[in-house]
Amino acid sequence: MQQEAIHSQDASFGDLVAELWRSKILLISVTVVFAALAGVLAFMSPPKYRAQITVSPVEHESGGGALGSLAAQYGGLAAMAGITLGGGNGKSETVAVLQSDLLTASYIKTHNLLPVLYADKWDAATKTWKVTDPKKIPTIWKACQDFKKKIRKVNEDRKSGLVVMDIVWKDPKLAAVWANDLVKLTNDFLRDKATREATRNINYLNEQARNSNIVEARKAIFSLMEDELNKEMLARGREEYAMKVIDPAVPPEKPTSLSPLVMIILGAMLGGVAGALVVVGRRIIAG
Repeated sequence: MQQEAIHSQDASFGDLVAELWRSKILLISVTVVFAALAGVLAFMSPPKYRAQITVSPVEHESGGGALGSLAAQYGGLAAMAGITLGGGNGKSETVAVLQSDLLTASYIKTHNLLPVLYADKWDAATKTWKVTDPKKIPTIWKACQDFKKKIRKVNEDRKSGLVVMDIVWKDPKLAAVWANDLVKLTNDFLRDKATREATRNINYLNEQARNSNIVEARKAIFSLMEDELNKEMLARGREEYAMKVIDPAVPPEKPTSLSPLVMIILGAMLGGVAGALVVVGRRIIAG
């Protein structure tokens, strides 16, 4: 019985090979069609380049032991002022701002990138969109979504704490510029935010100090004010406030997309598999 089963399997495999050979014209045709389609797609699609920048988020610690001891007693005062005791911007906030739609939209608007991102829909001569349907005209919102899904990728290494951002674009120089600019914009945004918050907190604490006659309360207020002054000084004096650049982005020389030859080979392989499946499926249906 076992030998009969083996012979049956051999016969079935032999029949399948014979069927594939009889259908070699179909197999070759499907393979050629897939390879041709892959070749056309490869030559029509411009090569993509990946520019990469590596940064280290900066953790800002503020407040010494004296401030820490006062925090428990006068934490309510700090909370009323919106002051965070013992810390500044966190790593998670920095990474979130780096890839936020707010930052991306601001950068796209400032540098007028819509015609660059959607060059196939832009008429450079008339400086108007080629499409007339309002639903098909590119918007800042759509550009932010495409930037998030197709252009920018942010990876965080939990062990080293380093953050790597990739910008993939058809122009290697622009890819490097965008990567470096977005990190700089993140630093500028968080530095300005910290400066504004520190200034607001100092003004509030000054007002509270003028209205208080209690020695301990004034002591706590001045300690909080000293901490806010340190925050403001740190923000104004450090260019790389939130992110320290470890390895800046440079224009890549080699594309990351597959070469036309590799695309054609992969297309031919896929075509061969698809043709074989067609033959096998036809054999199964025929019984």
